[in-house]
Amino acid sequence: MSRNAIFFVLMCLVWGVTFLPIKVASAHAPPIFLAAVRFAVAGALMLLWAGRDAFKVPGWSLRRLVGTGLLVNTGNYTFLFWGIAHAPSGLAAVVNMATIPVYSLLASRVIEGGTISRRRIVAILLGAAGLGFLFASRMRAGAAAATGDPLELWGLAAVAFGTLLYCVGAVLTRAIAPAMPILALAGWQTVSGALGLIVISLMLEPVSVEHLRALVLWPVWPAMATLIVGGSLIGFTIYVKLLHEWGAFRAGLYAFVSPVIAVAAGIVVLGEPFGWAEGVGALLMFGAAAIALRR
Repeated sequence: MSRNAIFFVLMCLVWGVTFLPIKVASAHAPPIFLAAVRFAVAGALMLLWAGRDAFKVPGWSLRRLVGTGLLVNTGNYTFLFWGIAHAPSGLAAVVNMATIPVYSLLASRVIEGGTISRRRIVAILLGAAGLGFLFASRMRAGAAAATGDPLELWGLAAVAFGTLLYCVGAVLTRAIAPAMPILALAGWQTVSGALGLIVISLMLEPVSVEHLRALVLWPVWPAMATLIVGGSLIGFTIYVKLLHEWGAFRAGLYAFVSPVIAVAAGIVVLGEPFGWAEGVGALLMFGAAAIALRR
């Protein structure tokens, strides 16, 4: 197994288990506020970790560096969280994860002139089917618990649009990735996204002093520490590296692996149900990733 393949597996594992701390922390503070804090701290730590390399950023790349940070972090998370608030979470998860490889492939085609091979199309269809099986019970539960929110359709559209912003930003990042150290790129993108999220949170969420205090209390602080260290310092740094070396489509295939890990973590930690549909979905999604990753 190559070094990048090992990195890919580690990224999938890390991002798969981050769903649990997000769920825990969001019960005690507004979600966009938590995302803003997470990215602000993570970005600062990345730049400290980079040391002198943090300042090795060419002037010509600054505009795209900030712009991609706003797309990948600010725009994506704002629309994603708003959409999840108005749509069943299981269906929102399927829309988000199933569209990442599709949008990555299309954005790469439009922006970089990448090819769309039959194997990639087969992988996308197989992975989307696997997602449907994997989240089938959760989609039914979400639909049963839905209160007839009139904004449900708009919520799903917001999730899809946020995912599109994320994928476009990822593809645009490839043009500046060779010009600077990976940690500098990841750090400044994360800080840019955090500043945008802070503005959005202050505009849309009722952030209070109690929410600030919750950051240092149990169980929010261990959840945030997991998100910062695992989700951002490890996961996002690896993603930027793979984005540069593999391209947006192959790097984005974590969307067919991390959900399986997230469901497995929910089964083990939270006692969530597991049936034949989840088993079939997991096999299909792993098969889709294997097909697409194979050179």
